[in-house]
Amino acid sequence: MIVESAELWAAMTNCYVIAPEAGAQAVIVDAPPDIEGISLLLKRHDLIPVALLVTHGHVDHAGGAGSVTKRTGVTAYLHPEDEWLATDPASQLEGIFGFIPAGTDEFAPPERYSDLAHGDRLPLAGMTFEVRHTPGHTPGHCVFVVENEGLLFSGDQLFAGSVGRTDLPRGDFDALMASMRDEVLTLDDATRVLPGHGPETTIGRERATNPFINDA
Repeated sequence: MIVESAELWAAMTNCYVIAPEAGAQAVIVDAPPDIEGISLLLKRHDLIPVALLVTHGHVDHAGGAGSVTKRTGVTAYLHPEDEWLATDPASQLEGIFGFIPAGTDEFAPPERYSDLAHGDRLPLAGMTFEVRHTPGHTPGHCVFVVENEGLLFSGDQLFAGSVGRTDLPRGDFDALMASMRDEVLTLDDATRVLPGHGPETTIGRERATNPFINDA
């Protein structure tokens, strides 16, 4: 099993590629606006992308989705409650930088997203990705579980020692913590947590040491 990541774009967002082996089909999780960085990640093991799973619509996770779909032809998946974010990257960029930078065409979304829904089990590249809707950081935030491999791609739901921020538009801390209780902390302690930013951790480590979870 290959699970590779790179920290891309200004926000140092983790982009992941997952495949059964080198030279095989692969799934991309999250697409920061750095198509060359994503391409290099795939080339490292000669991987053939078949799908892009986007945890949520913030530009540092979805801003490269249009470029990925144009270059590779893969389908991009996103929860419909986050399309309002993903389809308006210019407004997000203005919020980040205080102005709309030149070259915003690079951030254009795919022509369409395929909808994610809670409980979906997506058979992709010889693996099964379970979709868990975890609103809070954004209304449509989702995490992806590869149960047979003990993996959780947590996006901006759960980090090593922290949780996703909820002070951005339509963030909701109470909803995030309810998602944590119902959809994340139900996983086995040995589950590897592969977050949208920062280092890998485990469910057990966060259950024992994460101050946000301990205070909830």
